[in-house]
Amino acid sequence: RTIARFCHSADPEPAPHHLAPPRGIDTPQARAELADHLLPYVRKAWDDLRDPHGTAVRFDHDHYLKLWALTEPTIPTDFLLLDEAQDTNPVLEHVIHAQRHYTQLVIVGDSAQAIYTWRGARDIMTTFDGTHLNLSQSFRFGPHLAAEANRWLTIAQSPLRLTGTPDIPTRLTPTTDTATILCRTNVGAMVEVLTAQQTGHRVALAGGGAALQSLVQAAHDLTQGRRTTHPELLLFPTWAELQDYAEKDPAGKDLAPLVDLVDRHGTHALLRALQLLVPEQDGADITVSTAHKAKGREWAHVRIAPDFRPPADDDTRTDPHGNPLPGPIDPAEARLAYVAVTRARHTLDLGGLQWIHQHPDNPHATPGQRSNPRAGYAMEVGAARRTAQQA
Repeated sequence: RTIARFCHSADPEPAPHHLAPPRGIDTPQARAELADHLLPYVRKAWDDLRDPHGTAVRFDHDHYLKLWALTEPTIPTDFLLLDEAQDTNPVLEHVIHAQRHYTQLVIVGDSAQAIYTWRGARDIMTTFDGTHLNLSQSFRFGPHLAAEANRWLTIAQSPLRLTGTPDIPTRLTPTTDTATILCRTNVGAMVEVLTAQQTGHRVALAGGGAALQSLVQAAHDLTQGRRTTHPELLLFPTWAELQDYAEKDPAGKDLAPLVDLVDRHGTHALLRALQLLVPEQDGADITVSTAHKAKGREWAHVRIAPDFRPPADDDTRTDPHGNPLPGPIDPAEARLAYVAVTRARHTLDLGGLQWIHQHPDNPHATPGQRSNPRAGYAMEVGAARRTAQQA
């Protein structure tokens, strides 16, 4: 992971700030000690990757891109087009900007869809010195969905506002059609896979199930009393310690759904469900995807899964009765919701994002509608959990 972060950067050599510390190594001193211990191995691995005859480390896409970028290449062409510019890694940004003297640059993207800042990507559109042209009409969906998208664009503090194509009949309604299901997390995707398979559907997982299978296998090893090398779980010597961490440590809240899923269903059932996945192109009835993997794609009917949760309650914000209201919506979460709701062509079932209609930050709600959305959300999650339990 440290090598991957180095390869995403514009730096010439691996350095301590490229370290991606495992969960639980949080203090500056602990990070520094780990960097001192790890960097000699990182440099040795990078030497192997640079060696045409090296075989110790698997050679991947990030590696040859970085090696090419380090040659300070000149691209001999008249026009250079960069797509998805709002999520550009610094290594590619450095190459692109270096071509200014040789070719005309054209960059395309949507700043409101910048959803990979957490792994070092940058929105280079904000600093691009060039002629700006805006495309504000969607040819994917109609006006009703454009209005929902604009709700999230407002919360994300984006200046962009969309208009839909009038003759595309896009509805916002609970869908009875076999829909693509978009989830916030991998664990949420696993729940949806189980539920859909239990009802007899052939299910595909966008991007394949390798990442989830690796995580579930790591959980299985822990439940069997074996340590794991999975980067999310390697610091836990036993399943009991992971359970305790997920339940009691605030930093473990993102692992709590995984622990709950394994405790409810067992790792054998989860691994079998992943083995039963089918490719999308081989006649899948339902496609399940995370919102991150859905970017750039579109489907006729989309349902938002219930793991898109409202912000935690904020004691400084109360309703007229003195009850705490949810905290402000993180702009990054609003951008992810914007990506999710704009994947549909004909039907969008807001599902797990229905809470926005009662959230105090909703720019299109009347004052009487702004309240705590958790009651409705709790009912949705409860229904989803009951379905998953039956599965």
